[in-house]
Amino acid sequence: MRRNFCGRTRREFLWQTGAGFGSAALAGLLSQDGFFARAGASDSAKLPQPHFTPKAKNVIFLFMYGGPSHIDTFDYKPTMKGRDNQTVEVKTFGRGGHKNSGRIVEPRWDFKQYGKCGKWVSDLFPNLAQYVDDIAFIHSMTADSPIHGSAMLMMNSGRVQSGHPCLGSWVNYGLGTINGNLPGFVVMLDPKGGPISGAKNWSSGYMPASYQGTIFRAQGTPILDLKAREGVTRSQQRTILDSLHEQNSEHAALRGNRSELLSRISSYELAFKMQEHAPEAVDIASESADTHQLYGIDQDRTRDFGTKCLLARRLVERGVRFIQIYSGGAHNDDNWDAHADLKQNHDFHAGNTDKPIAGLLEDLKRRGLLEETLVVWGGEFGRQPTAEYAQGTGRDHNSYGFTMWMAGGGIRGGTSVGATDELGAAAVEKPFHVKNLHATVLHQLGIDPNRLSYFHSGLDQKLVGVEPIEPIHEIIS
Repeated sequence: MRRNFCGRTRREFLWQTGAGFGSAALAGLLSQDGFFARAGASDSAKLPQPHFTPKAKNVIFLFMYGGPSHIDTFDYKPTMKGRDNQTVEVKTFGRGGHKNSGRIVEPRWDFKQYGKCGKWVSDLFPNLAQYVDDIAFIHSMTADSPIHGSAMLMMNSGRVQSGHPCLGSWVNYGLGTINGNLPGFVVMLDPKGGPISGAKNWSSGYMPASYQGTIFRAQGTPILDLKAREGVTRSQQRTILDSLHEQNSEHAALRGNRSELLSRISSYELAFKMQEHAPEAVDIASESADTHQLYGIDQDRTRDFGTKCLLARRLVERGVRFIQIYSGGAHNDDNWDAHADLKQNHDFHAGNTDKPIAGLLEDLKRRGLLEETLVVWGGEFGRQPTAEYAQGTGRDHNSYGFTMWMAGGGIRGGTSVGATDELGAAAVEKPFHVKNLHATVLHQLGIDPNRLSYFHSGLDQKLVGVEPIEPIHEIIS
């Protein structure tokens, strides 16, 4: 026998290393690579199975970065009218710290009732307001942090600390990818830049890199670094992949680099496939002029966000599980973070997104896709009812109570659940946590949020944490 490990055979080495734990580790590595599945089953290529019959197949998360004001958009507070600049006792906690009183900033927009459900919506969203009968509004959302960075991490990964997989990663881990030629988790950022805390918001954390989000762009080349190097042919790329697979089959794990190798193989394979299939997926020029108009792509104001919404519909049609689109980037008024002039800020961002979002809902409905596509709208938190400064109309952050909405994917449209107090300062009726929102998304996809786990650092990690969490049953049809 060959002796490569301190004069011992490989078998002796594995047996003597930890009384057999070495062989157990090797078995685990081979299992991760599908060795035992291939040996013992003929259906190993099947996707992971949902825990129960799903209502949705895909998710489009419209992320309003910066924190849109709930009381100026969808949470109607008629008793605030006429109370502008009145000082009231109200407990708030935001960027400016804890306060016990403040100067009221009454809503700067009028509200009207829409749809059969009679939902009150502000003049910020005249186009989206036409679809309230398809939307379920959650008016009592709460989060753990009033600070952008940690609040965004919580909304995306369920934790205020970095290093954990994001919602899109959990969805693809739990269900697998429908289309192996495209990423399962796609992110589209605002042209002004990415959000605070950056790529942590679409990271796969401790999961393999294949579950992390892939950035798509609405202008120029949609996917960066996808084009092969000049002079490198498809045949040569295939040779590189074959070489990597040969290295893996030779048990590269025993040389300590198997994890890195598998990540490289996954990245190369996906890039190889995307070079052929991604250009067609993002070719919105093939869409009709009426479709472009529906999304507002024919107008400068709405072209960027409209293009992203149309791309989202095309990606959903092609089996991409989770798409996240950001409205707002960088800092201050480049996003929904209205600390100074509330009206100028929200007029700008709502005007950029209202028609495209309405167009997305209409297009999904026309094509019969809304029934199986879950659309989520919201930011990392809301805004306070009182002014942040002695002068001006800016509102500070509010994680005590804010509004998010869902549509499609088995959601009961025309409904509203929960409530904040008369000023919108805090949730007082049926408060829901971000974890309940995540649980609802997973539930609609056929995943039990309390059973979906990933073993890491000696624990069965879960998106929703260790305590049992219920989805928001009131909005589920």
